[in-house]
Amino acid sequence: MTTMKSALGLDNEQRLAKMIEIKDNYLSGNLSLEEGQALLKQYIGTCTPDEFAYGEQQLKGAYTDEEITHRMDDLLALFDGILIRANNTYPTNHPLWVYVEEIKVGLAMIDEADKLLKAPHFIKNPWLGIYDKLSEWSRHLSRKQNQLYPALEKYGFDRPTKIMWTFDDKVRDLISESRRHLQADKTDDFLELQPKMIDAFRDLADKEQEVLFPTAWKLVTEDEFSYMSRGDHEIGFALITPPPYYGDMNVSPNAIPEKTTTTANFMKELADLLGKYNMSPTPAADTELDVATGKLSLERINLLFKHMPVDLSYVDENELVKFYSDTTHRIFPRSANVIGREVRNCHPAKSVHLVEEIIEKFRSGEQDKAEFWINKPEAFIYILYTAVRDEAGHFKGVLEMMQDCTRIRSLEGSRTLLTWDSETHGNHETTTSNTNHFDESNTTEDMTYSVTVQGITITADTKLFELFEAVDGLRQHMPTINTNFKMLNTSFGKIMARKATIRTACERTGMKLKELIDAIIEYIKKRE
Repeated sequence: MTTMKSALGLDNEQRLAKMIEIKDNYLSGNLSLEEGQALLKQYIGTCTPDEFAYGEQQLKGAYTDEEITHRMDDLLALFDGILIRANNTYPTNHPLWVYVEEIKVGLAMIDEADKLLKAPHFIKNPWLGIYDKLSEWSRHLSRKQNQLYPALEKYGFDRPTKIMWTFDDKVRDLISESRRHLQADKTDDFLELQPKMIDAFRDLADKEQEVLFPTAWKLVTEDEFSYMSRGDHEIGFALITPPPYYGDMNVSPNAIPEKTTTTANFMKELADLLGKYNMSPTPAADTELDVATGKLSLERINLLFKHMPVDLSYVDENELVKFYSDTTHRIFPRSANVIGREVRNCHPAKSVHLVEEIIEKFRSGEQDKAEFWINKPEAFIYILYTAVRDEAGHFKGVLEMMQDCTRIRSLEGSRTLLTWDSETHGNHETTTSNTNHFDESNTTEDMTYSVTVQGITITADTKLFELFEAVDGLRQHMPTINTNFKMLNTSFGKIMARKATIRTACERTGMKLKELIDAIIEYIKKRE
C-alpha cells in the first residue's frame, strides 16, 4: 500500500522528526509560542502544506482527535510565517478547482454578510438572499466527506475525517441555525450569531485551501480525481454552475489502486463463492445462479437492489463498508468512494460513538437491531440497523435500511382492490369500490405531456433540481403552487430534491401532471 509519506515524496527523516518534535513540545506546554516559532525557523525554515499535514497525522498516537481539533488554531499560529500558502491553481474543472471556485463565491457572500452586519439598520430581505444561497453549502461539505476524505484515507491520511469533519459540521450547523432564526424573525438571536458564523466559514475555507487541497493534490492520482468527478456530479455543487466532468471518463475503477465500486466488489465476492463450489468464477450477467430461495442472474440481482423502495447499506464484520443500493430515490447522498472505507470514518465525530456502540452490541450478541427515526413536518424517515449473522450465529456485519415513510404514515382506511392514482401506482386516495378503478383524467397520454419554454423542456421525468438550477427563484416559489412543497426549502428537502422528478412531485402532492407543469411554466413566463 502506498503510504502518505511515500506518496508525498517526503524523504528528509531528520527534518520531519524535528518538526514533529517541536509541535509535540509546544502542544505539551514545554515550549511557548515564541520559543516554538524560533525553533521552527532555526531548524525548518519554511514548511509546505503537505509537510504540515504529515506532521499533524504523526501526532495521532500522542493526542486524541478531539485534542488536536481544539488545538488546531494553536498549531496554525505556531506555523504562522513558516507554513507556505499554496497557490491553489488546479486544472479547470478538476475536483479541487471546483472546490476553490465554490469557496470564492462563498467567501464573496460572507463578505456581503459582513457588510450587512456593520450596516446601521437591519433589513431582512438581503439576509434572506444570502442564506437561501448559503443553504447550498452542505453540498460542498458532502462532497468532501463522501469523496475527498475517502481518497485521502486510502493513503493513511485520516485526520481530515476526524478533525476537519468537526469543522464542517460547525459551519453547517451555524448556517442552519442562522437561517432558522432569520425565518422565525428572531432578529437579536440571528445577529448575535453572525460574527461566529462568518469567522467559522472563513476559518474553514482557509484550512481547506492552505492544507487540505494542496495535500490532496500531491496524494491523489489523476485517475482517482477523474473517477471522483463522477461521484461529485451525483452529490451536486454549491453556488456555481455544475462543471463538465473532469478527465478521462472511460477510466476503469479497476485501474485505480485499491479503489473499488459496489459492482466490482460484489462480483469479486461472488466469484470467490462460486469458486468454492467449483463453478465458473466469471458468470455472464444473464447466467442464472442458485440463491437462497430461487435462481437469479447478476443482472436481475442488481436490478432488484436498484428498484427496492428502501435504501440499503452493508458493513461487514471488519467494519468496512462493502455495499449500498444505488437507488434513484436515495435519501442521503452516497458515492462509490465509501466502498472499502472504515464505517467510523463515514460519520462525523459526534456520532461515531453511536456507530461503535451498535457494532459492539451486535458483535457480542447483546442486541440484534437498533431503530432511529427523523420526524419533521415535511418528512418521516425510518432507519433500522440489523445484525447480520450466518447460520452458526457468527457476526457477519450490519445491514442498514432507510425508508421515507412520509406517505405511508398518511394512509388511512383500507385499500384491498387495484387502484390507479394519477400517473403511477399509489397516492393518497383510498377506495372501497367493488370494482377496479382507473382515474381517466390521468391516462397514458397525460404522462407524455411536456412543454418547452425559453429553451427549457419539462416532462414527467424532469428532475426538480435541474429546474431549480436553470430557473432562479423557482425553488422558493414552489410552496405557492402547493403547500406540500414547503419541504423543498429545508436542508432535508434539498437532499431529496436531487432525485425527485416532476412525476414523483405529483405523487407526493396529489397534483395532476399537466397542472404542475403548467404552474411552473406560468412562473417562468412571468419572469420574462
